[in-house]
Amino acid sequence: MLTTTLAQAETVKIAALGDSLTAGYGLAQADGFVPQLQAWLQATGADVEIMNAGVSGDTTAGGLSRVGWTLTPDTDAMIVALGGNDYLRGLDPALSRANLDGILAAGQEAGVEMLLVGLTVGGNYGPAYKQEFEAMYAELAAEYSIPLYPDFAAALRASGDMSGAMSAFLQADGIHPNAEGVSAIVAAMGPTVLDLVSAAQ
Repeated sequence: MLTTTLAQAETVKIAALGDSLTAGYGLAQADGFVPQLQAWLQATGADVEIMNAGVSGDTTAGGLSRVGWTLTPDTDAMIVALGGNDYLRGLDPALSRANLDGILAAGQEAGVEMLLVGLTVGGNYGPAYKQEFEAMYAELAAEYSIPLYPDFAAALRASGDMSGAMSAFLQADGIHPNAEGVSAIVAAMGPTVLDLVSAAQ
């Protein structure tokens, strides 16, 4: 009985606070980002459990409103992957930055290890918007001295053939990754999350 208790105590519990990309929109449960990431980490020998705190359609404001109950007393680390819906709505990057700042401040106060996941966005709101939006992730990561994974979809862009990647890795909506796309994202992001697990142990 004691051995079981000790084993449970060593499991690193990570909250993945995000939107539909985290939630696994349009996918079978096992194919979503959180289950695939947990399976990838466990395959490396990591004793980890990831809580899916992704809500489809959520903005950084929604994440800020949920971070309090997301950070349960047994949470050891938090992945923050928000901002996509702010961009799609054309929200002021200053507001998005303030919300992310509040989320990271809550994580810092809770004493959990954190990983911030950024986004590369289109230029449809102009170059100044794109620059300000993308820069907020690096700036906040530096301010809080936490690691940054610069682009959630980096693995999908890595092929250099975006039209090919779109058809191979995205669902019909052209926005959300399919199971193969999630697998590519997880394989690319996995080592960074593994570092987060190590830091939280």
